Amino acid sequence: MGRRNVYNQITSPEKIAQINKENAQLSNDFLEYLSAAGRSETTIKNYRADLKIFFCWVPDNLDNKPFVEITKRDIVRFQNHTVKEWKWSPNRIRNVKACISSLGNYIEDILDDEYEGYRSIVNKVKSPPKAPVMEKTVWKEEELEALVSKLIENKRFMQACYVALGIYSGRRKSELLRFKVSDFGDDKLISGGALYKSDPIKTKGLAGGKYIRCYTLAKKFKPVFDLWMAERKRLGIESEWLFPDDDPKEHAKAGRIDAWTDYLSKLAGKPFYSHSMRHAFCTNLLEAGIPDSAVVGIVGWESSDMLKIYDDREVDDQIAGCFANGEIVGRKASTFSEIK
Repeated sequence: MGRRNVYNQITSPEKIAQINKENAQLSNDFLEYLSAAGRSETTIKNYRADLKIFFCWVPDNLDNKPFVEITKRDIVRFQNHTVKEWKWSPNRIRNVKACISSLGNYIEDILDDEYEGYRSIVNKVKSPPKAPVMEKTVWKEEELEALVSKLIENKRFMQACYVALGIYSGRRKSELLRFKVSDFGDDKLISGGALYKSDPIKTKGLAGGKYIRCYTLAKKFKPVFDLWMAERKRLGIESEWLFPDDDPKEHAKAGRIDAWTDYLSKLAGKPFYSHSMRHAFCTNLLEAGIPDSAVVGIVGWESSDMLKIYDDREVDDQIAGCFANGEIVGRKASTFSEIK
């Protein structure tokens, strides 16, 4: 079964026009506050969409009452509506509730002089338990390499380069789009030529994210990179960004990548989504015997806790690598330069 979301047409210009003016102003003030506090553009965009959904629901179901008068019973009604009418997943409900709860916290903490005595109540209502709603796609390295080969055969060089960079760097979608051509020069090679180490790239995080240097397995990625650079030259594309937008001064946007999903899934013969390459990258490093601490370092995590999430190996496979001929043999730790 492929990965599918349930989409509902909840907002519209007509519904947005009906939003209580006080609620609309609170939303705008809150989003401006988040921007000034350094929250990422993506976070603010998602919050704006979630607030519109909630406040478009309020006129038809809560007599368009001001947000500060909304009760826990109202939140229960909203949550029940999302389950029964919109068929939302528990995770989607939690995300939207987190947004409107943050609005409540903003009013309580920042606007306490205007709304004296107000207390944020959204999180007082218990959310449905988290549950996986999409089938996780687990890749073998050869499957992803076959996908890249098919893209090259079809002369889809930009897509081939994007997928290859995901396989061999493990970066998130938004981060893959922030790489520059200069990140793959000879001056960026380290570890005996095994890795490219980029200039600092903005990554996901609080306070607008953080900037880290990202690593890419060079021997695997370079041939695909060269093909894309040759195609760019043929097309007359001049941009510092590896994946430029229509305006070459800007990098490509996530929506462009999302538009590739169905094609890539069909070509691969299984559901493709960008984040699955991050899982594959981490799993392949662990399979190669790279120490946990080195994997944590190359991905840029602050601790090894995330390894449990991104390690797609079966337990039996992990155990089998430590035994042979009835004996405990352990595994020889590899270095990045040994990865072909």
